[in-house]
Amino acid sequence: MDRSKQWLYRTDCSLFYFFNEKSRSKNYFILMNNITHLGGATFTVGVTILLCFLLSAPIQSFAFAAALALTLSHLIVVIIKKGFRRKRPYLVLPNTFVVENPFKDHSFPSGHTTAIFSIITPFILFNPWLSILFLPIAILVGVSRIYLGLHYPSDVIVGALLGFSSALLATILLNPLFL
Repeated sequence: MDRSKQWLYRTDCSLFYFFNEKSRSKNYFILMNNITHLGGATFTVGVTILLCFLLSAPIQSFAFAAALALTLSHLIVVIIKKGFRRKRPYLVLPNTFVVENPFKDHSFPSGHTTAIFSIITPFILFNPWLSILFLPIAILVGVSRIYLGLHYPSDVIVGALLGFSSALLATILLNPLFL
C-alpha cells in the first residue's frame, strides 16, 4: 500500500473512532439507532411510493425522480459492494462499538446514506429551501452509520455522492425543463 493510501486509511480509521467512541452513551445510541432507519429500505421505499401516489404535478415528477434515483443507486451500490468487498469496520478494527446483529455484507459504500440522499435530492433541487430540513437529516443518517460501527466515513461520503449523483441524473431525465 503506498503512502497516500495508507494516509487515507489512517484518516478514515481516526474519523471512524472519533464518531464511534461517542456511542458509549445510551441516549445517543438510542437516538442514532432510530435515525439510521430513515435511510433503510422500509422507510425510503415506503415514503417514496407514498409520495409518488399522494403528490400532484409538478411536485409529483420529483417524487418519480426520487423513485428512479433510489432504484438506480441501489443497483449501483449492490454492484460496487460485490466488486469492492470492503469488510465492515467492526470486523477489522479493535475496540469498535457496534449494534446488536450488525449487517455482515460489505461496507463500501453505505447503502443507507445513498438511499436517503437519493430521495431527498430531487426535492431539494425543486425547492432549495427544503435543504434546511432535509440535509441535516441525511447527514445524520450518514453519521449514524459510523456511530453505530457499521461504516467508515469514506463509505458514507461515497454513499452521499452516489445518492446525490443518481438523483441529479434522475431529476434531469424526468424533468427536462428543470435545467
